[in-house]
Amino acid sequence: MASNLEPRLGGHILADQLVIQGADTAFCVPGESYLTLLDGLYHHQNSIRVVHSRHEGAAANMADAYGKMTGKPGICMVTRGPGATNASIGVHTAFQDSTPMILLIGQIGRSMTDREAFQEIDYRRMFGEMAKWVAQIDQVERIPEYISRAFHVAQSGRPGPVVLALPEDMLSSMATVADAKKAYPVEAAPTPEAMEELRDRLSKAKKPILIVGGPTWNKQAVEDVTAFVEANNLPVACAFRYQDRFNNTHPNYVGDIGIGINPKLATRVKESDLLIVAGPRMGEMTTGGYNMLNIPETDQDLIHIMPGAEELGRVYNPDLGINSSLRQFCKMARALAPVDSSAWASEAAIGNADYLERIKSTDVPGDVNMSEIVSWLSNRMPEDGVVTHGAGNYSVWVTRFFQHRTYPTQIAPTNGAMGYSVPAAIGAKITDPSRMVVSFNGDGCFMMLGQEMITAKQFNAPVIFIVVNNGMLGTIRMHQEREFPNNVMSTELMNPDFVQLAESYGAQGERVTRTKDFEAAFERAVNCGRSALIELVVDEQALTPAQTLDQVRAAGSVKTK
Repeated sequence: MASNLEPRLGGHILADQLVIQGADTAFCVPGESYLTLLDGLYHHQNSIRVVHSRHEGAAANMADAYGKMTGKPGICMVTRGPGATNASIGVHTAFQDSTPMILLIGQIGRSMTDREAFQEIDYRRMFGEMAKWVAQIDQVERIPEYISRAFHVAQSGRPGPVVLALPEDMLSSMATVADAKKAYPVEAAPTPEAMEELRDRLSKAKKPILIVGGPTWNKQAVEDVTAFVEANNLPVACAFRYQDRFNNTHPNYVGDIGIGINPKLATRVKESDLLIVAGPRMGEMTTGGYNMLNIPETDQDLIHIMPGAEELGRVYNPDLGINSSLRQFCKMARALAPVDSSAWASEAAIGNADYLERIKSTDVPGDVNMSEIVSWLSNRMPEDGVVTHGAGNYSVWVTRFFQHRTYPTQIAPTNGAMGYSVPAAIGAKITDPSRMVVSFNGDGCFMMLGQEMITAKQFNAPVIFIVVNNGMLGTIRMHQEREFPNNVMSTELMNPDFVQLAESYGAQGERVTRTKDFEAAFERAVNCGRSALIELVVDEQALTPAQTLDQVRAAGSVKTK
């Protein structure tokens, strides 16, 4: 790295800035538009590991998983045009999930702008609504400034993705410029007055509930919020796909709020008189399609804590809005003197009993019971084992029956992105090789980016991939049968031989057709010393833990009469 003011290529200056900012991994699909940056990274191979995937969507998802695992910006590099459009799925995921990410896009030469040059796109317009900041670096001398700002923006307030376009001729230009300092984003914290008001409102409540989720957590924050919960005997729920923000085996845990919510938990939320929402956006999934709570004034006293001030009052008007990172809020909540919790003394125990009843295995058609498999896996995996999943009915089983005990162990997209699980699992394993990583996929979900199994082999990141094969796009089929019974189209899937496919990627392949055979197959996967794929052949009637395909169709037929 240049320690004095010597002329450097733009791509080398940028690579130097990434090292200064503490980046240790970058995910990419290489392109000729940013060769100079790649050359700069070549000289930093001892500092930054560059992982090249087979699809830009996968690279972006890997970067998103890195951001979720570490709290630092995941770095993704792609080429212009098709490369950027492929990567956009990961940017959208990072935006809705509040994941810090920096997407670097090779861009056309500056002299060609506005001619519809080869692969030309205006990225400010393209990414305008799915990134915190989008810019183009047109002056090589300003690279340190832009990279410093990108790291500040990606990590400050409500974290999220930043997109920077890098004109090819800018990267290959020379400049003499000083490096920027390492970014230390400002972290919002509650005022003492806000915390006293929270305590006062809690002391007057009769049926409070705490809902945790969202970004800016770490292990200490989870410990702090646990201490706050225990001191005040609060029932606590986790928002959609943030189930690792609280130990699911804790006696105060009452379940998750999202798709397929326990009806008893939904009732508990509606009947509460104080909602303390710590971290999650109060979006569609957290509020049951905006139907669980009145808009904009909730019937319940509402305290909303968010690291991004723009989220407070966006949909629901809080009685007390606290602009704070969760790390700072949880630390201050732990320090509060406990209130008299006798008014809700039994609420946590009742809610926990409802939750434990909810996660008991259900009877389903066929020889493979996903509830039993996920429950067994929940007890078998190490407490710090990471589970990834994407979108589809198969993920309902993981959400309902897997119990997360530590943070971070759930890597899943709140935006319902299919194809997420395979690359996210690889990104998680590369980020922390010491941890077991299990990737859940539907057969449709897996086939979108399943080819990244070869990336796992190339970069020595052994993951256990589970493919739930029911031969259809189960979620869409479910909606079709519910809305237009028997008018089925475009949801049947013809699949490859997943076992042979896994073996062609250098992984161990297994096919499980009976629940009782899963345990041995999983242990073989753990001990094989490489990635493994376990195909679970499930009956198409086993559509959800509670309803068969025929039952969904019958309910739809009644509805349409």
